[in-house]
Amino acid sequence: MGKQVWRVVVAGGAAAVFTAVAAVPAGAAEGGVSFTRVQVNGGKPIVIGTSKEVAVPASFRFTTQHKWKWPTVFLYRSGSGDQLRHAIETSDCIRVSPSVCDINETMYFDPSVWDMRNSEAGAWKVAAEVYFKGGGGDVDDEGLTVHVKRNSRLTVNASPEPVSKNKTITVTGKVTRADWETRKYASYGGRSVSLQFKPSGAASYTTVKKVLANGSGSLKTTVKASKTGTWRWVYYGNTTTGPSTSSGDNIVVK
Repeated sequence: MGKQVWRVVVAGGAAAVFTAVAAVPAGAAEGGVSFTRVQVNGGKPIVIGTSKEVAVPASFRFTTQHKWKWPTVFLYRSGSGDQLRHAIETSDCIRVSPSVCDINETMYFDPSVWDMRNSEAGAWKVAAEVYFKGGGGDVDDEGLTVHVKRNSRLTVNASPEPVSKNKTITVTGKVTRADWETRKYASYGGRSVSLQFKPSGAASYTTVKKVLANGSGSLKTTVKASKTGTWRWVYYGNTTTGPSTSSGDNIVVK
């Protein structure tokens, strides 16, 4: 699909492609429709990598006396010309009353298909719209914010192994982040990452220290190994980047 197509809506087996939308007003029911109970991804951030399609659930209720078609919720920023491109699949009307419908929706974000830009990571507003049969429609801002984030990854290596009790081990790793424009993972330097340890037989990890990744995203620190157990790195993310946890590297202490 080309860049100019930012939303594809599929409902009842038919697809409609929208390339423009009216300005998004702040109120509700200006065009004869009231939208309520709007939810996107359960209020959680949408985290997207470089190749795997991400399916995001959404739902809403709308009330209108008009005959309608193609109701959706979508993400936008400063105005009607700045929406986040994705495909949408909507359910048929789940009838609450003659003039009230509940709609379940799935937003599909596929970085291998859509030309996503790294600048699109961050906060997005939520709007809802419906088109009327015979022309016209209504679109309203819903007063909600959703964060769209670039996925991150962590690696880990602890050595030497095995190691004598209370001897020093070196734990290394690297933090990278999805680059939507190259569709590859790139170094993500300057991140504060937690080193965690779980003793053998324990149920949970404990943070041992925090380490700042260098400009290339590389992590390196030393600790004393007093018990056999597993070491890992944890990055908690930020407003544009999702959290990540490395696999665990087990060290046997003799």
